[in-house]
Amino acid sequence: MNAWNKFWKWYENKILGSIVIIAIIQFIQIPHMVWNADLYLQTGHISRLHPVLDWLLYGVDLIEIVSIINVGMIMYSLIKKRRAQKVEIQKQSK
Repeated sequence: MNAWNKFWKWYENKILGSIVIIAIIQFIQIPHMVWNADLYLQTGHISRLHPVLDWLLYGVDLIEIVSIINVGMIMYSLIKKRRAQKVEIQKQSK
């Protein structure tokens, strides 16, 4: 088994952990959305209080990249698994 197949076999066993990571990232988005709405409405209740707080809440957008990659990997893994199952079923029916 080559390294690519070993990686996907390992990853398929860890999909639940990946989903937990995605959920955490999505929950972190809640304060970011409130902060972003405050920026657009220019109320100043949350935004522009402190530059570090603004930087952290703005930076939450960047961790979405991890979530997007993770979802893509899960989809690829599931598609690959289903294709393998279809091939197996076709071999058994012959």
